[in-house]
Amino acid sequence: MANIPQKARVVIVGGGVIGCSVAYHLAKLGWQDIVLLERKKLTSGTTWHAAGLIAQLRATANMTRLAKYSQELYGNLAAETGLETGFKRVGSITVALTQERNEELLRSASMARAFGVDIEEISRQEVARRYEYLNIQDVVGGVYLPKDGQGDPANIALALAKGARMNGAQIFEDTKATQFIRSGRRITHVEWATAEATGVIEAEHVINCAGMWGREVGQMLGTNVPLQACEHFYIVSEPIE
Repeated sequence: MANIPQKARVVIVGGGVIGCSVAYHLAKLGWQDIVLLERKKLTSGTTWHAAGLIAQLRATANMTRLAKYSQELYGNLAAETGLETGFKRVGSITVALTQERNEELLRSASMARAFGVDIEEISRQEVARRYEYLNIQDVVGGVYLPKDGQGDPANIALALAKGARMNGAQIFEDTKATQFIRSGRRITHVEWATAEATGVIEAEHVINCAGMWGREVGQMLGTNVPLQACEHFYIVSEPIE
């Protein structure tokens, strides 16, 4: 294993799809001295459990834009990194069983279309034509998104990790973040441990991407310390469905 640096601009805790994505995007933005610590192996936590659905129709503008960006990214990631993500644009259909739900779908479709999402409003007959196995007895209408799809969450994360490494990030598996050292409101160091060694990284920023273990990582700040009281400590958690 390569030597873990003693200083980093940012330390990312957690090597699932979110941690790998944060490392990838910071590296693509030109950040230097990026370190990701994963206590076991990349994707070995909850990432590999996900169904890998990439759906662009969301309830808010920001989530819609993020989902659109994600399907575009995953569609090009294999060509960039040489690692297949298993992403296939198979399309998706969302149906409404009431007039109220159908109106909500149409509003969401209008918002999505404003952000450049390919979306088509379809009738109940068109729903049946596109997916003949569905009982459309109570279906009022629906929408079809041809670029929605499904990917392999673990392979997507590994491709993001490779892309991060290609742009200078350092990723260390079997390396657990064990404690944070604070000076007032600022986290200054991250302590780590492997089966053979322990050490400390001086860090400007710390990002908690530990997923379901995020609470445990947050508790390393100390007891009765509100997150808002700590500068340069961030929590990121928005898994693939």
